[in-house]
Amino acid sequence: MAQPELVSSWESSATESFDFNIEIGERNLADVVTAVEFSTSSVDHSANIPKPPPPPGSNCSKPTTLLNSTCVPKETKDTWDKIFNEGYGADVHVLTDNQVVIPAHSSILGTTSVVLKKLLREAKVNDGIRCIKISGVHSEAVHTFIRFLYSACYEEDEIRKFVLHLLVLSHSYSVPPLKRVCAHLLERSMLTTENVIDVLQLARRCDAPRLSLMCVRMVVKDFKTISATEGWKVMKSVDTALEQELLEAVVEAESKKEEKIKKSEEKKMYSQLNQTMAALLHICRDGCRTIGPRDKMLKGTQVSCGFPACKGLEALVRHFSICKTRVPGGCAHCKRMWQLLELHSRICKEPDACKVPLCRHFKVKIQNQSKKDEAKWKLLVSKVIAAKSK
Repeated sequence: MAQPELVSSWESSATESFDFNIEIGERNLADVVTAVEFSTSSVDHSANIPKPPPPPGSNCSKPTTLLNSTCVPKETKDTWDKIFNEGYGADVHVLTDNQVVIPAHSSILGTTSVVLKKLLREAKVNDGIRCIKISGVHSEAVHTFIRFLYSACYEEDEIRKFVLHLLVLSHSYSVPPLKRVCAHLLERSMLTTENVIDVLQLARRCDAPRLSLMCVRMVVKDFKTISATEGWKVMKSVDTALEQELLEAVVEAESKKEEKIKKSEEKKMYSQLNQTMAALLHICRDGCRTIGPRDKMLKGTQVSCGFPACKGLEALVRHFSICKTRVPGGCAHCKRMWQLLELHSRICKEPDACKVPLCRHFKVKIQNQSKKDEAKWKLLVSKVIAAKSK
């Protein structure tokens, strides 16, 4: 895509015309002839010819093009507005529902709208004037619509006043620039909980997919308020298919939200388990506050460490050491401790040198577990390890 833009830019610059007023008298003409004769009589042409510049490299800057940007001089805009407002040379009369006649020019209407071009061809000519009728909308909206066809210039207040009418007209008469303007204004600042259902239905009929998507998102975001509006009640009675579609969108959004929360909670749980494994290894290997390895004495001034799970795990270890019903299943706290010890054993790569209690015991026990339990533990281990790397 870059190369065609580069070529077109150079072509456009090469075809620009410049108007120079050069007067060549007899003296100047003689000088020119002398210069030509001198250059053709030269023996060594290559001596005075400079070397050509090197070809552009990969870092050569490309001419930029301002897409979707226009700069219409005020004089040009005023001229087109004057032609439209005065109706000079008008050969078309546009009729509205309340019998307002808007003079226009067939060349302008036919150039900017293929639909109007076809209507003008089919319209009968009476005293050199073709008459076409645009009905169903306010006459001021028709006036704003016709004016837009002349220079694509508009007053935003006028567009806002008849934005829905103009959206319909731009679609019906195939004027994409006006449709984009109307859709942009609606998306940017004109959607409300009261009108979003009406705008959604209109956007579907006028083939404005982005505006339709914005409306659906607004309905999903504030469904409780919008479902109580008059627009929703009317839509519910006349367009049950759209109602069903919106309800499904709301349910899908809620499901995605719940799924996101669930994944976030799972991620948090696996992260906490990973921190617990690090704290367990820290307590059994280095010691922390009141609990430490059998072969190490703790200092009385030792303070709290930086492991987030260390404090809670210390309380669990102390309970595990003095609990009289330590068997798995007999005590909920001890059962949790047994599970943490087994999880550590499955993660540990050096069971012979490990100082965590029962590490080698669980390594042996793992060999006799069922395939179903083994698959569950493998999945848990993989998620805990993955949480460490994130």
